Amino acid sequence: MNTATDLQSDGLEEAKKAPGQILQAELVEAMDALTRSSLRLFLSGLSAGLDIGFSLFLVAVVQTLGQGSLSEPVLKLLVGMMYSFGFILVVVGRSELFTEQTSLAILPLLSRQASFRMVIRLWGIVYVANLIGAMLFAVLVVIIGPALGVIDVKVFGELSRSIVAHPGWLMGLLSWLVYAGRDTISQILIVFLITSVIGLGHLHHCIVGSVEVLAGVFADPGTTLADYGHFLLWTTAGNALGGVIFVSLLKYGHAHASQYERKSKY
Repeated sequence: MNTATDLQSDGLEEAKKAPGQILQAELVEAMDALTRSSLRLFLSGLSAGLDIGFSLFLVAVVQTLGQGSLSEPVLKLLVGMMYSFGFILVVVGRSELFTEQTSLAILPLLSRQASFRMVIRLWGIVYVANLIGAMLFAVLVVIIGPALGVIDVKVFGELSRSIVAHPGWLMGLLSWLVYAGRDTISQILIVFLITSVIGLGHLHHCIVGSVEVLAGVFADPGTTLADYGHFLLWTTAGNALGGVIFVSLLKYGHAHASQYERKSKY
């Protein structure tokens, strides 16, 4: 009896995707981004920078409404959960986010389907577009939030001053896990769980963090452009290195070895 064949015929194998299946899906997605026109990449990156700003909007609203009426632990928990909203918009909306591409775009390079020049081009366009979108949203939220009466302007300063640069690789891992999800609901849940950890643990993200810090720069004299430059340098380095080393290299090595073992068995 061929157990693998029986499982496949019963449809049980699909309950859990093999690493090789996830790798192939990631490679297809990465090659699509790497070969896309510069204009399409820029517009997608700009959309992601704007969309992810809604994380700050909801965080600031909850912080404003909850201060004085909720206990500090409960408020921190709610703020951390609100952090996920912008990421859900980006992932479900299929916009290009730099921190996803730090791991995703490396996979075709490792499999020799793409060149280093193609990867640098993709990173550069998406990174700049994300930052432009983040800056535009920061300007809008500082104006619109207080005008609507849902955000206290001092909250922007409080949020920006609380940010400390922590390198991380969770957003790179997010892309891998999203492909492991079987449907939109499971993918949303994955995004919610991982990005809530980022928010609760203050594992700051260079793009959504840019919205946070730039809003502080625009709204609070205590936050300077030098503070933003320091934040952006270290979070970009941390997100990029974490995505490349802890996700791309390890996951590719694991999935590639898994594929080789399956072929050798059958």
